[in-house]
Amino acid sequence: MLPTISSAFIQSPMLFVSFCMLIGLIIGSFLNVVIYRLPKMMELAWQESCREPSQQSTSPHATYNLFQPKSACPHCQHAIGFLENIPVLSYVFLGGRCHHCKQPISIRYPMIEVASGLLVGLIAWHFGYSIDMLSTSVFVLALLTLTCIDLETQLLPDIITLPLLWAGLIFNFNTGFTGLQSAVIGAIAGYLILWTVYWAFKLITKKEGMGHGDFKMLAAIGAWLGWQMIPAVILLSSLSASIVGLSLIIFDEKKRSHAIPFGPYLALAGMIALFWHQSLTALFTGN
Repeated sequence: MLPTISSAFIQSPMLFVSFCMLIGLIIGSFLNVVIYRLPKMMELAWQESCREPSQQSTSPHATYNLFQPKSACPHCQHAIGFLENIPVLSYVFLGGRCHHCKQPISIRYPMIEVASGLLVGLIAWHFGYSIDMLSTSVFVLALLTLTCIDLETQLLPDIITLPLLWAGLIFNFNTGFTGLQSAVIGAIAGYLILWTVYWAFKLITKKEGMGHGDFKMLAAIGAWLGWQMIPAVILLSSLSASIVGLSLIIFDEKKRSHAIPFGPYLALAGMIALFWHQSLTALFTGN
């Protein structure tokens, strides 16, 4: 059975891409859970760690993780059934509203599902039926998850960034996008460059310009793509963040003083570097 499916995917690339897009939509539904619950789990853990031994626990007695309790409407706590949880389609059929209380459902959920499906389909088209396709999907979907969490909470959880860094080193151990030496140097350089920028900015302005999660995220990107891509990622992320920042200054007075999360721009630059790896390497190394 499995050899037959593999043969069909190899012979029909579009069938493989379509299948991967469907799987991407399903994974996107789970990513919505991660994006919503992981920051809350971190907050509960912080509250528990700060609790004095004599104080009563502030965390709820019920288990709260990525799998429990069951997903429910945030307005009326109506448990979401299987037919209400089909990626994208359920949102369309429900008219973007809860089946029980008719309160609006955030457009974020189908958007993340669509983004996940399109990204996995693009990876399948670019890399074909291979182990690189599977590994790259892990990398890109992790960046998508970090992007959404950072946009909402300005957090880049270690539970995602650090395993992503190690996964990049393992991926490049024998094969992958670059050699192991390049991956290790990329991880070190990615961390130290933003760490240096952070401290230089803090010493000059007495303010914190970015979070420590940004160091780890760029280190993870360096571990996957190699040190050769670090200049391109920094340039592209800084340029895109500057454009958005200037736009807010010019067009939105209320958000002029708001902190801009840098993680989404690192993720965007990392994805661009992933798909245009060879062109950017030639541009920045002259090879």
